[in-house]
Amino acid sequence: MKILKLYITILIFTAAQVIFSQVNSNITYDAGASVDIQVNADVCADNIIINGTFTGGGTICTGALPVTISLFNALSEKNNVKLTWKTETEINNSGFDLERKTESTDWIKLVFITGSGTTNQPVEYLYEDKKLMPGKYFYRLKQIDYNGNYEYFDLPLYVLISKPKDFLLGQSYPNPSNPKCRIDFQLPERTFVNISVYDLLGKKIAELVNLDTEAGIHTVEFDGSNLASGTYIYRITAGSFSEVKKMILVK
Repeated sequence: MKILKLYITILIFTAAQVIFSQVNSNITYDAGASVDIQVNADVCADNIIINGTFTGGGTICTGALPVTISLFNALSEKNNVKLTWKTETEINNSGFDLERKTESTDWIKLVFITGSGTTNQPVEYLYEDKKLMPGKYFYRLKQIDYNGNYEYFDLPLYVLISKPKDFLLGQSYPNPSNPKCRIDFQLPERTFVNISVYDLLGKKIAELVNLDTEAGIHTVEFDGSNLASGTYIYRITAGSFSEVKKMILVK
């Protein structure tokens, strides 16, 4: 689906925002022109004049555009990205594929968000992309009609996830746990990491991480299914950094 777009780009710290607006438009194909519109593609404008031949399985639409997107925004916090977009009107809108790529990978589909069908009321959409590694991330929406036609809307600014500035070992969660919990840790640089769990007598009962690990924020899971209820100690060693915390297991 073709939607005419006027871009206004705003960058505020870690926020990226694009505004789309519908404008009056006219398309005229000169005499003798041969217009081929492929299947699942649309040519849309307020007025379209074809002084030639029209072929292909696509469609031509005039007048009001089927979906008007007025806002597409991305806001990063630590290693999470919150994406929001807003439509002013929708006609036969099945929904949106939200896609992401990096500098070294191609586009991948993250999620399908169901649209609102047909409505002349503003609708806001939200998705949070969590626990990303440091790097540049690009996002786009694939708006899909009920008939399968689609149109892409790109977020023109990449989202940057920066490396952490310090080493950090997080508190296990949930705490108390029954019987599984997760532990977050962050690294400002690539280094060898060991995370182990001990009982109160100092006996090692589990080794959760023991390998070279890239800079970033990471999560590891601890399963205490085979352990008795009580208090346990977990410790991280990453280069010269070391820290110890307690966790409680309740069954």
